[in-house]
Amino acid sequence: MNARIAPPAPAAVDPAALVTSARRVIGIEAEAIRLLEPRIGADFVAACQLILKCEGRVVCSGMGKSGHIARKIAATLASTGTPAFFVHPGEASHGDLGMIQPQDIVIAISYSGETDELLFILPVLKRQGIPLIAMTGNVRSSLGREADLNLDVSIPVEACPLGLAPTASTTAALVVGDALAVALLEARGFTSDDFARSHPAGSLGRRLLLHIADIMHKDDAIPRVPPGASVTQALMEMTHKQLGMTAVVDDAGHLLGVFTDGDLRRALDDHAVDLRNATVAELMTRGPKTIGADKLAIEAAQLMEKHQIHALLVVDESHKVVGALNIHDLLRARVV
Repeated sequence: MNARIAPPAPAAVDPAALVTSARRVIGIEAEAIRLLEPRIGADFVAACQLILKCEGRVVCSGMGKSGHIARKIAATLASTGTPAFFVHPGEASHGDLGMIQPQDIVIAISYSGETDELLFILPVLKRQGIPLIAMTGNVRSSLGREADLNLDVSIPVEACPLGLAPTASTTAALVVGDALAVALLEARGFTSDDFARSHPAGSLGRRLLLHIADIMHKDDAIPRVPPGASVTQALMEMTHKQLGMTAVVDDAGHLLGVFTDGDLRRALDDHAVDLRNATVAELMTRGPKTIGADKLAIEAAQLMEKHQIHALLVVDESHKVVGALNIHDLLRARVV
């Protein structure tokens, strides 16, 4: 049996050297990004115009680390109003080229511009008349020459001290991809509501798409009493419905006021009030804050925060009570 050779013990780590290394990387990549700004011009505009006219989808492709960047760019485009997806160039030549249609546009990312897997599929793209936007660090490379448009993502130096691992170059490509996505977003007039529709499971989707009607208590779950109800009756209704308040309504269900825990505490502090004989109408808050069922749940959260209240009554156009909710309902819905 061969004896296992233990790896050498790690050398002592100099904290100052780690900080210096990290700061050097950040400085190199920040400079790479800074140098991109003056290059944004006619080619970038042409790329945006080409994508805006596209009747199909934007297909992003790249190998290795550039492939990871291409995948992220595709995801960003898709979530900001530009239909897009990623195709692996190696798989493309083994059948996945069928995913790319003549009405699509291809964004190919290769810093050297000489990635074999991308160059291998170019003749097929050309034959189909599919527009090609390249992101390279060398406009005179094979990919740069064959592309309809080339976005220059060249950098002075990689952050990797060996000059081997793509670092600053992938950052530059990612930034240009983000710039494309945001420019297209603004050109399309893409809104936060549009964004939420493609992110319904995310916190933003819940905040922007969830309406009061989706989470409010309805029908028999609404706490309400007539104006002549006693304090005891109001407290029983509040306890039973568990919202910390009750609406005070007339015979037709129109809102007259609200009776809350705070109203009860204020009545207890007022020694002139006879709680045994007082009606809820004498102690309720008149003109309480309300909201419509068609409003967004996030608006209820903002209203509660602004006025330092924990519950709201929901009313219709005639001021009839149709629902109720409190801060716990918003928390359960993960709106706040």
